[in-house]
Amino acid sequence: MDKPEQKTAPLPMKKKAVVYQVFTRLFGNTNTTNKPWGTIEKNGVGKFADFAPKALSEIKELGVTHIWYTGVPHHAVIQDYSDYGISNDDPDVVKGRAGSPYAVKDYYNVNPDLALDPARRLEEFKELIERTHRAGLKVIIDIVPNHVARGYEGRTNPEGIEDFGAADDTSKEYDIHNNFYYIPGEAFKVPEWQDGYLPLGGNKNTLADSKFEENPAKWTGNGSRLAQPHFNDWYETVKINYGVRPDGTKDFEELPEQYRQKDYREHYKFWKDKELPDSWHKFKDITQYWLSFGVDGFRFDMAEMVPVEFWSYLNSNIKMTNPDAFLLAEVYNPGLYRDYIQKGKMDYLYDKVELYDSIKHIMKGYGWTDHIPVVQRGMADIEHHMLHFLENHDEQRIASPDFVGNAQLGKPAMVVSATISTSPTMIYFGQEVGEPGAEDAGFGKPTRTSIFDYIGVPHHQRWLNNKKYDGGQLSEEEKKLRDFYKRLLNFTINSEALMGQYQEIHFYNKDNTEGYDHRVLSYVRWSNNEKIIVLTNFDEYKSYSFELKIPEDIIAKWQLKSGTYSLTEQLYHEINANMVVNNGQGKILLDLAPLQSYIFKVDE
Repeated sequence: MDKPEQKTAPLPMKKKAVVYQVFTRLFGNTNTTNKPWGTIEKNGVGKFADFAPKALSEIKELGVTHIWYTGVPHHAVIQDYSDYGISNDDPDVVKGRAGSPYAVKDYYNVNPDLALDPARRLEEFKELIERTHRAGLKVIIDIVPNHVARGYEGRTNPEGIEDFGAADDTSKEYDIHNNFYYIPGEAFKVPEWQDGYLPLGGNKNTLADSKFEENPAKWTGNGSRLAQPHFNDWYETVKINYGVRPDGTKDFEELPEQYRQKDYREHYKFWKDKELPDSWHKFKDITQYWLSFGVDGFRFDMAEMVPVEFWSYLNSNIKMTNPDAFLLAEVYNPGLYRDYIQKGKMDYLYDKVELYDSIKHIMKGYGWTDHIPVVQRGMADIEHHMLHFLENHDEQRIASPDFVGNAQLGKPAMVVSATISTSPTMIYFGQEVGEPGAEDAGFGKPTRTSIFDYIGVPHHQRWLNNKKYDGGQLSEEEKKLRDFYKRLLNFTINSEALMGQYQEIHFYNKDNTEGYDHRVLSYVRWSNNEKIIVLTNFDEYKSYSFELKIPEDIIAKWQLKSGTYSLTEQLYHEINANMVVNNGQGKILLDLAPLQSYIFKVDE
């Protein structure tokens, strides 16, 4: 494998961010029934109110700076809220009983399941935002621009806001100002169920009759143009029209190439005098509404399915309102990363296809650590914008047998994920206590904590401890795991070096250090005031003893003279080590246990 050349770029000094993704309806649920397809009465549900000051304080003390409250916008749910002026949702076009948070039904309101009093649901969410801010944390919510629920119905739009599709010409497949794409002359048909699937697991519901009235049919959220989408299509959603014609050509002005280098103010000016598709304005209004509520940022679902010019427009409008807004997007095509960062003005994208997938292979035992420095080299120009994670609602839990079946194997991976770049780190609630996602929840199946069902999250519930939020029911191993995350994340948000320079020393040690191999990884991070050496062992069984070497060029950059330097370990402070600098090279004699990591600070 080619050795990567070193490329670094200085950044303005600030500290790293840590995002805590929490599935809002699951966080405070203490019910342990966990019946597949269980109702809200049977299986329980968490509320906004469960994020009490004590809970938020504990999350903050974990080393978190931002909370992404997943599933806040009002999405389709199989629960009768007709007494509150909400129409019932049809199980034939809802996935699960609790519904997918990515099938939004009303963008100007919040999920009634989350409120103690559904009539006050907006007020209760506003109170949560205020509590979160008082705890010193920022608030992120989902925006899903690519699609909305098949039964979208804006009952609480602000004055002057017209509903999606209200003014559409449904006789046309496409019109620039239509919000949806249509299949004129054909009515929508519910998919043919497969593999024994029945809505609600076959439980009775008067609306579950394999019928849903939609005439003419609309295109489905994943782009299917069939009046009867396939069972594996996103049949519960309809695709939003952003002015992209059915043949793929764009019905709006494209952003000139030089705008890659221009800031959001220039992007804002560019769009000011342009005729734009109606859907662009609608989502601008939605994000402005939530900014006015006190929301500090957004996570954008499936951003690459929406044209990059729209993001330039939307994000520049957001930044004109709040320059510090935190904008995170789900983009999985590495070939589009720079377009969505530079042209689309995204702050951060998921680093899934590169870093996450590489680390997952190493954790599973067949990947080599050699690949990680190569990934970092390829990301050198955009590394700050590539958010790192090991779990989220879409991915398997680390402790799931289908991933590695042991939360301890996530520890070296987490050290690398959190310290190798200047980008933010994200963890998913329950990850810090080894949640395995083992429940058969209904529509959602084991390995991932269900986003579709009412369910309890057992390891997290032990930390919740009947809403004492103190970990009182955790096992000793679970307590130690959470303590590890707390130590690591707090180090990252306080370290200057992690916002500074990076250089791998892995290949140098593979070439020059006896006993060092591809299950170990090492690199250095530094700023003017802090020099850090990171060493980690991904192997579950193998211990290492070797003399780690710090190359001559790094010793020169650090301006270290010959002599002995004390090293202070930053996670547990349990090891005393020294670096001996001689003839311009540093040497550190070390023992490294299975799954052990060291973060050494050089004392000068």
